[in-house]
Amino acid sequence: MWAQQLQQNHSVTIAMSCAIVGLSRCAYYYQPKLQDDSVIVSVLNAITDRHLRWGFPKCFNRIRKLGYK
Repeated sequence: MWAQQLQQNHSVTIAMSCAIVGLSRCAYYYQPKLQDDSVIVSVLNAITDRHLRWGFPKCFNRIRKLGYK
C-alpha cells in the first residue's frame, strides 16, 4: 500500500500520507469482513434444481421468505 510506504520511508503521519496518495483515512483502516455463504449457496442450488424456470428475483424473494438474509 502506497500510504504505508510513505509512512515508513519518509516518516509522515497517516493523515498526510493518505492526502498525498488521495486515499481517505476510512479506506486506509478498512478491513473487509468475509462471510461464509455456503448455506445460502446450497439453498439457492436446491431452489434452482426444483424450479428451473425461476429467475433471480423470484429465487431471491423465496430465500428471503425462508428467513435468510
